[in-house]
Amino acid sequence: MAEQARQRSLTLSILPFAVMAIVAVIDFTAGPGVGFLPLVSLGPAFATLAGSWRRTALVGALALALCTELAIQNDLWGERRGYTALASVAGVTVAGAIVAIARQRRMTELAHVRSVAEVAQRVLLRPVPRHAGNLRVAVSYTSAAAEARIGGDLYEVVASPRGVRVIVGDVQGKGLEAVETVADILGAFREAAHDEADLVAVSARLERAAERQLTGEKFCTAVLAEVTDKRSVTMLNHGHPPPLLVRPDGEVRLIEPPRPALPLGLGALDAEGPRPFRVDFVPGDQILLYTDGVSESRDRAGRFYPLEERGLLLKEPDPEDALATLRADLVEHSAAPLHDDAAMLLLRYHGA
Repeated sequence: MAEQARQRSLTLSILPFAVMAIVAVIDFTAGPGVGFLPLVSLGPAFATLAGSWRRTALVGALALALCTELAIQNDLWGERRGYTALASVAGVTVAGAIVAIARQRRMTELAHVRSVAEVAQRVLLRPVPRHAGNLRVAVSYTSAAAEARIGGDLYEVVASPRGVRVIVGDVQGKGLEAVETVADILGAFREAAHDEADLVAVSARLERAAERQLTGEKFCTAVLAEVTDKRSVTMLNHGHPPPLLVRPDGEVRLIEPPRPALPLGLGALDAEGPRPFRVDFVPGDQILLYTDGVSESRDRAGRFYPLEERGLLLKEPDPEDALATLRADLVEHSAAPLHDDAAMLLLRYHGA
């Protein structure tokens, strides 16, 4: 990926000079009757695609010098056609410099917005405990490479009096608005995880928080999990990608809910309400919770990341190393910068 970026940068750097050289050769070969001289302005036009306004001005100055030389060679110096060609080159150079300045300002503003959102997101997504109850915990968060596409991925692990409670979710939308919604939902979860008697009550608190923050048809998908000392995990899925269960004997499967609940923020449309379900979870088992930035990552051929097939990569003794291996495989599969944030939370049952 880095090599491809360098090649693109090199191509854009050479392109203006290559175009001017080609135009010069064609004009010199074809003679003044064909009228290729104004095409010298393509040099500063292509220079605008990359680089600063100073680079565009430099290429424009070279283009004016080249246009002047060709006009003299074609006996057009002092004639209307020669002046028109020079005016075209000068006009394109000025316009290109203005565009380059505007582009640089926009890039600076986007970088500022992105940095503010990333800082806010990192403050909200504080480090999770490595040990919680009977669990070893590891987390991985990979930001999207696209500018101003900070997502609404969220995760948290709370050791409550009733067991370890976990949430992984994804707020619809991008940018600071999504980060604000993440703040509200995480704040509600951190309180409800300690106060409420079961996951249904926790879900109700999150639903009220989402309804206050989310407007229109926006929503937040989420998976809630509760692990106690009963060697089982209770889950409640609000329209989120199903977690991955990996057992020591090599069994790997997705934990599909019997009846998924609607995403948070849309609870008013579900008369029955969410239904938790229970799955056996014993020492040696692992559960991977993740966002759709993982499961919907595509390779060059457009194929989704085969997460269920890659579950056995989580075999490293240390859960953080296991998650790092899976993340590296995800990045290799994508063969390009991720277009959406990708969060993964690994729960490994290690006993008392």
